[in-house]
Amino acid sequence: MASDLEFVEFVVEQIADECETTFRKMFGEYALYSKGKVVALICDNQLFIKPTVAGKEFIGDYVEAPAYPGAKPSLLIEDQIEESEWLTQLIRITERELPTPKPKKKKTAKKSIK
Repeated sequence: MASDLEFVEFVVEQIADECETTFRKMFGEYALYSKGKVVALICDNQLFIKPTVAGKEFIGDYVEAPAYPGAKPSLLIEDQIEESEWLTQLIRITERELPTPKPKKKKTAKKSIK
């Protein structure tokens, strides 16, 4: 079951603007970005935060689950989605601990063989 755009937009609205949160549809589900880093996935209308040491410490008693079959476990966020300050802090903590994405290689034009 794919996630609803309304649910994704609701989650993003809960996160403060300072996190520069955006989302992108991928394979019928959504990736959430904070300052250009993938910090979470939304699958089947559930929020999965990338696990970090600081994120786990912040949550305390956390639940891990895969976002989709075969995925690595993520931090499943259920009851706190509507707690804007708490969710913003978790996104901020997660973004800080994740590495900066490697720059994408520029595509080079293929030379035709004559």
